[in-house]
Order: sequence, then structure tokens, then C-alpha cells
Amino acid sequence: MDILPSQPGVRSNLAELIEMRHHVREVQLFSTPSRRSPLIGLHHSKLRGRGVDFDQVRVYQAGDDVRTIDWRVTARTQEPHTKLFHEERERPIFIMVEQSQRLFFGSGLMFKSVLAAQVAALIGWAALDHNDRVGGLVFGDAEQHEIKPRRSKQSLLQLLNRLVRANQALHTELQANREAFGQALRRAREVLRPGSLVIVVCDERALTESSEQQLSLLARHTDLVLFPLSDPLDHALPAAGLLNFVEHGAQLELDTHDSDLRQTYRSLADTRQAAWVRLAQKLGVPLLPLSTQSALVDQLRDHLNTFHPRKPQ
Repeated sequence: MDILPSQPGVRSNLAELIEMRHHVREVQLFSTPSRRSPLIGLHHSKLRGRGVDFDQVRVYQAGDDVRTIDWRVTARTQEPHTKLFHEERERPIFIMVEQSQRLFFGSGLMFKSVLAAQVAALIGWAALDHNDRVGGLVFGDAEQHEIKPRRSKQSLLQLLNRLVRANQALHTELQANREAFGQALRRAREVLRPGSLVIVVCDERALTESSEQQLSLLARHTDLVLFPLSDPLDHALPAAGLLNFVEHGAQLELDTHDSDLRQTYRSLADTRQAAWVRLAQKLGVPLLPLSTQSALVDQLRDHLNTFHPRKPQ
């Protein structure tokens, strides 16, 4: 049975993603002078490659780094001059967001595919509000669509439009592509400039040995923030008796009254979650897992309070 595109929580639409801009003030994703967010604790941290811009030339002073001497100006003026640089004030923010068949599911407030779209939209509006360049890559089982980072509302709307189109095209009969995440990461490595901030929004089950390697390579030249998405049923099976699953003609029957089966299922979920934690720790990047069980803004607030606990009154 087809699901109507307007059904809340099942399909995303452009109006809903545009509406996410009104939630930007509810959660401080990017830093302010008095508060630094984990997203943008990265934002003005490491100076890499083109992450610094040439500012001006002035007369050399004691203590200046000799490696910054401008030899052409020095030769022309017969007096030592040095180049001054300043940290680039804006960085490309590249939002990688999954819209695949495995995300087209949910037992909580919404489908995982809708949650992914909301995350991408909220971060996109927050980045634009912070005067940063925004672009991204929408990827699914069969297609990838890249939007180059630009500091314009049109660029973000282009990304959101592409996201909605991918979301609307999801259905249960899609052929899953287990390599889609790794392929998207390889594409990101090809197009991203060093020092970019990369937001990764994907299914919790997307992490494989291959994609973990690609994330590690991407982290060498960019800053990452990881948003693995899950549903309560990804982590625990209800004791609901016999459950039948059908996919592409194949059928599977599970007796969920079997406590050993439920424990094995739970252990597999614990293993997936632990793999994300290990990866984030190894790469030294923020990990913000999200669930369809709760509202997005509430979950982000909880994560930010974990990074920045409130001072006792």
C-alpha cells in the first residue's frame, strides 16, 4: 500500500524543512562569544592549508617567524618584511545525509528518513545563520546528489529540494545497497577542501569496516561530526509472539517470545553502538546519536548539555 506523501512523520516536504529554521534559536549549534558548541568547537580550531588567509605585509619584527618573510617585498624595499595571516572566518559546511531504503522505517515519532531530513535542515539553517557556506551530499541506494557549499539561501534550498525528492522516492521495494555510505564518503573525499566541517547523518547500521576506513581517511583533512540514527526497534524486539518479515520475496518468521533471540538481537545493537563510540574516540570527533523516539530539538539540547553541563545554581 502506498503511503501518502503528506502523512506526518513518514514523508518529508519542503515546507517542513523550511520551517526548521524557526528552531535554530532553540538549540545553540554554533558558538557564540560566551559559549562554544561541539560542532563549532571545531569551527575555528585547527588551521589547515587554506584554512588561513593572507592578510597583509608589514616590516619584520623581532620574534616573527622567518618562514613568513616575503622575500620579494624584502628585495624590493631592501628591508625585511613578513606576511601576516588570519584564520579564515568561514568554512565550508558539508552535510552528508542518507536517504536509503533502510531509513524508510520508524516505530517512534517519525521514520528515520524524516529524522535525517530534519537534522540536515536544522544544521543547514543554523550554518547559514552563522554566515557559513553550506552544501552537501544526499545519498541513497542508487544515487548521489552533490550541492557545492555556498553562502546563500538558494544553495541551502537546493540541498533541501534534493533531499525532499530523495525522501519522496523512498519505498519498501527498493533494492538496498550496502556500499552506498562508503561510496558517498569516497565522493566527499574527492570534492572537499581541507579544513571543511563535515556533518555525517546516516543510519546507525551504515558503519562497516569499509565505511569506517573511509571516515578515518576523511578525518585526516576535515573535521567531522557524526549523527548515527536509530529506531527503538533497531535495539530491542518486543515480546509480541510470531513476527513475519518479507523483503523482495524472501520471508522470515521470528518467535519474539524466545528470550535468547531477543538477547542476541540486543547484543547486536550494543555492538553497533559500541563501534560508533570507538570510532568517535579514535578520531577525536563529536558523536551525537539520535533516535526516532524523541523530538529532534530535545535530543540536541541533551547532547549539548552533556558537552556543556549547566553550572549549579
